[in-house]
Amino acid sequence: MPDTDIAKESFSSAAPLEFHIPFTALPERLDKVLARLVPDHSRSRLQGWIEAGHVLVNGQPGRIKQMANPGDTLLVYEQAAPESQAFTPQDVDFTVVDESPDWIVVYKPAGLVTHPGAGNWQGTLLNGLLYRYPELARVARAGIVHRLDKDTSGLLVVARHEKSQTHLIRQLQARSVSREYIALVHGRLTRPGAVKLSIGRDPRVPVRMAVDNPIAPKPAITHYAPLRVGQAAAGEGATVTEVACKLETGRTHQIRVHMMSLRHPLVGDVLYGGKPVGSAQRQLLHAQALAFDDISSGERLSFQAPLAEDFQRVLDEIDWEE
Repeated sequence: MPDTDIAKESFSSAAPLEFHIPFTALPERLDKVLARLVPDHSRSRLQGWIEAGHVLVNGQPGRIKQMANPGDTLLVYEQAAPESQAFTPQDVDFTVVDESPDWIVVYKPAGLVTHPGAGNWQGTLLNGLLYRYPELARVARAGIVHRLDKDTSGLLVVARHEKSQTHLIRQLQARSVSREYIALVHGRLTRPGAVKLSIGRDPRVPVRMAVDNPIAPKPAITHYAPLRVGQAAAGEGATVTEVACKLETGRTHQIRVHMMSLRHPLVGDVLYGGKPVGSAQRQLLHAQALAFDDISSGERLSFQAPLAEDFQRVLDEIDWEE
């Protein structure tokens, strides 16, 4: 069924695209027909439109595998690409710990994505920041200068204007921003130390980072110190260690990858070899302390955040050694 056999009418952007299938055409699957008629969009996206009811066949919602037949009229309501909504202000739940005309310190709860990306184009911390602070639309990445993984809770600093953002980024590059974490890891860890292994994309599993034969590795340094050792709930037989970690660098998944390299993966971090313990439903990692130099006064500012409730509940379930 060549495209020239189909009469496409012009409509405003708010109106649907309308196609009339000629009586001389052969029956063909609806999604295949649309892939040819609307080539600017991927077939998977078009299938999503069909499933969501945005494609009508003779006035009725279409189905992906149904046949488009001679004489049918197709109405296609084009939908904005998910990434086009990435910088839309949205009312997202997070806590503002403190703020000044130059910066905002926020507490990001576990489960909240920091910045829009593939699969998470909306409902992120960035969307929430734009909702509460509309002026951040004038700052790159809405002022975000460093990130926390989706399932990591804790503190982040956000710049309120470009000068502040540059100042904070330079502090990060100079390693003068202090970021301290609490983690719960598998096994008995008894001595403090530092992991100095470069991190890059895992060549075998694209969603993971790695220290073994990584793609485009970057230097990474994590300091760690065990705080206490204990046994998980009766019957699990799992020895765990509460660990304080301090970053010199800020690579993706850095603490998670470095602790795995020590054979002490984070409890609940199934991506890096961890297992659930007790009521843990995520990797148990919390950004508890943050310090940086104030752009206006030069004063050293420090902030602390208590553990998330689910993290504290797991710690309360553990039989700690004296």
